Amino acid sequence: MGIGNSISPGWVEDSVLNSLPEAFQTGLREWQERGWTPMRRLGTPADIGIAVALICSPDAAWITGQLIEADGGASLVDAHLPLEFQGPEKTTEKRAKPQGA
Repeated sequence: MGIGNSISPGWVEDSVLNSLPEAFQTGLREWQERGWTPMRRLGTPADIGIAVALICSPDAAWITGQLIEADGGASLVDAHLPLEFQGPEKTTEKRAKPQGA
């Protein structure tokens, strides 16, 4: 096993996800299915376990000091969450210009 490797899991279908508000869970699942990530699904505990087994195997002896993103390709896109999940809702109304502007 290489020295200093770590796994960074993406969103995983597990008890942590299932403890979040229902609206967030539903939105996240739908977001994945719509294709935000290349795999079009949430990860499973087995997906993460496979990545851990890989970096612990002799086959990974030359991999060292790496952060392995086991996230179904989420790290290839702009963010791990869609923009609508990341902050306050943006309004589209035009604001009045201040006088003298």
